[in-house]
Amino acid sequence: MSRRKGKLKVGVISLGCSKNLVDTEVLLGKLKQAGAEFTNDPKKADTIIINTCGFINPAKEEAIDYILEYAGKKKVIVMGCLVERYKQELIKEIPEVSAYFGTESWDEILEFLGLEKVKENKRILTTPRSYAYLKISEGCNRLCSFCAIPQIRGKYRSKPIEDLVEEAKWIAQQGVKEICVVSQDTTYYGRDLYGKNAIIKLLEKLEKIEGINWIRLLYLYPTDVSDDLINYIAKSSKVLPYFDIPFQHVSSKILKSMRRGYDKNFVEKLIDKILHTIPDAVIRTSFIVGYPEESPKDFQELLEFVEKGYFYWVGVFSYSLEENTPAEVLGDRVSYEEKERRKNALYEAQNEVIQKKYKGLLGKKFKMLVDGYDEDLGIVPVGRLWFQAPEVDGVCYLETEWEVKEGELVDVLVKDFKEQDLLVEFTCE
Repeated sequence: MSRRKGKLKVGVISLGCSKNLVDTEVLLGKLKQAGAEFTNDPKKADTIIINTCGFINPAKEEAIDYILEYAGKKKVIVMGCLVERYKQELIKEIPEVSAYFGTESWDEILEFLGLEKVKENKRILTTPRSYAYLKISEGCNRLCSFCAIPQIRGKYRSKPIEDLVEEAKWIAQQGVKEICVVSQDTTYYGRDLYGKNAIIKLLEKLEKIEGINWIRLLYLYPTDVSDDLINYIAKSSKVLPYFDIPFQHVSSKILKSMRRGYDKNFVEKLIDKILHTIPDAVIRTSFIVGYPEESPKDFQELLEFVEKGYFYWVGVFSYSLEENTPAEVLGDRVSYEEKERRKNALYEAQNEVIQKKYKGLLGKKFKMLVDGYDEDLGIVPVGRLWFQAPEVDGVCYLETEWEVKEGELVDVLVKDFKEQDLLVEFTCE
């Protein structure tokens, strides 16, 4: 049955990672094509849809807080990873929610709302005009001891190259200058469809798309960062030498327990290989602190490794015990307070590293991609240099009286820095 009287007003809340955001954008596109209207004011919405994350405890808590804020007051639909993992528990604990749907349940949501299903769909981009995410696959085949993603998202499923190229062309037609390639495991791309890694084959196609200036690869699994991929990036004019590689730890003992498939020696050799091939390459990584078997000695080994200054950007996560993962049997031995201490210590060490790196940038010239204007005053242009990924790295504040447009690439000179952000000014060249 389809809805006939008036247009349905929907408010959509997207939580979690960039992959989840793409799912939300797909849903928005389907809702719009089916005739729904959107509102950012929950009071004006007929229905509120919350796309949730269920990866680690803080994300789950955030999702529950949003659900409780609106459930019982509005017609609320909850979708995404949290539902995929805990649907029956949610139905029991929060029955005020109108309906629960798992991941990729867009058509079921339309049907529940009384809207006609749509055959062809273009997602609605919610990112600034400067960049957009291109999700190349779904699911993950890795068996990391701490991770529940394979349970939530299922086995790895690559999207065909031709479909991704068409989507990227459409993104470019919207005026987007940077494509951020995302997935749970970007370097695994293509094995299920083509019998071998096909990320380079995909990149070759993406590079030919007019209008796209930057291609950024995110979520590279360490053991699949091959010599061929490094060499390809070294020669590419569009694929940025930005390596987002979540190492998770450097202690060989911890890496073995995590089932990561490599040791500290491998990490060191991979970093050396990248920086030897591309001296100006930037490496971002993430680490888990407080893993059940992480001793003070293991943490000290990790801290000293960070202090060596290999990385531009480091994300640090406190270990979150997840049920039905291999690491569950290890318990949660490290206290919350100790996890916080270790996390803060890593961030302090990395902050000293980035300060040194930023000092070396003073007076140097770059292209800055304009993302928009600062949120507080709305008058200072904000953007990023090539080594700053959207949403997770530092940003640039452009000191100028001239108007610049979102999505514009401008020539700038690094003038100063504060913490992880840069102050830049126009350069005449």
